[in-house]
Amino acid sequence: MLYAISGTDAPESLPGRLAARAAHLARVTLLRDQGRLVIAGPHPRLDTSEPGGAGFSGSLIVAEFPNLADAEAWAKADPYVESGVWVDVRVQPFIQVMP
Repeated sequence: MLYAISGTDAPESLPGRLAARAAHLARVTLLRDQGRLVIAGPHPRLDTSEPGGAGFSGSLIVAEFPNLADAEAWAKADPYVESGVWVDVRVQPFIQVMP
C-alpha cells in the first residue's frame, strides 16, 4: 500500500537540512530504485522553486510500504528526524487516484 509521509521542519532548519540532505536523499533514492517511490520533495517557505535562505517548511514523500508500521519505522529512522530537521512527522495511508 502507498503511504504519505509529511515532515514538518523546525524553524531555521536550513543548516541542519543541508547537513543531513545527502543521507536523506540516499534513503529516498533507494525507494526509487526499488520501484516504491511515487513522489518526493520539499515545501519551500516562499512561493518560488528557489527559496534561498528562507529554506523549507517540510517535505512530502509518497511511497509503497508493506504496512503502516513499516512506513512509520522508515520515517522515524530518516536523517531529517534524527538530526532534528523534521520536528513533526505524519504517516498516513494514501490511495493514488491520478495519474
